Amino acid sequence: MTGDDVADTLAAMGPRLRAAREHRGSTLTGVSCATGISPSTLSRIETSRRKPTLEVVLRLAKEYGVSLDELAGIAPADEPRASALQRFGDDKAVLPLTRYVGGLHAHKHVLPAVREPPARPRQVSHDGWEWLCVLYGRLWLALGDQDLVLSAGDVAEFDTRNPHGVANAGSGGPVEYLIMFGPQGERLRPRTQPVPGPRAR
Repeated sequence: MTGDDVADTLAAMGPRLRAAREHRGSTLTGVSCATGISPSTLSRIETSRRKPTLEVVLRLAKEYGVSLDELAGIAPADEPRASALQRFGDDKAVLPLTRYVGGLHAHKHVLPAVREPPARPRQVSHDGWEWLCVLYGRLWLALGDQDLVLSAGDVAEFDTRNPHGVANAGSGGPVEYLIMFGPQGERLRPRTQPVPGPRAR
C-alpha cells in the first residue's frame, strides 16, 4: 500500500465510522462515554478533519462491532452470514446485506408482531438518503409531520435529515422491509424507464 493509498483509506474512514455509529443508533455523547474519546474528537474524525490513531480505531471498532477491514473498506465481499444478525432493544432484528460500512449499503429489518396499536414511532434525523421497501406486513412510517402506512410492495425514499421513525402498524404479524442507505446522500439511480408488458391479443 502506497502513501497515497494510506491517505485515501484514512480519509474514507471518517464517513465509515459515522455510518457505523448511526447504524447502531448511537450519539457522539454516548460513544464518548463508552470509549473515553471526546465528542469533539469523534466529530472531527467523522468529518475527516482529523486522522484517527490506531488506538482510537480499535476502540471504535470494538464499540461498533465491526472489523478493521470493514472500516478500511477492504472487507471481503462474502455472502452475509446468519451470525451477522443483530438484535436491538425493541426486538427488531437487522441483517446486513452488504459488508462495507461506508457508501451505499443495504439491510433487511424485521419488526415483531404487536398486540396493541403502537405509539407514534420515535423519530431521529441524520445525514444521508434512505430507500425503503416493505416485503411483508404493514409498516408505519412517521416522516416529519406525515404518517404513512406502507404495505408489501410499497416503496418510500427520503432525505434522512428529515425526522423519521418506523413501527409495526398493527398488522397482526411481523413486518419485514429492506433499507438501502447512503450515508453521504448517495441515491439509487434508475437507468431504465418502466417497460410495458406485451399487449393482449
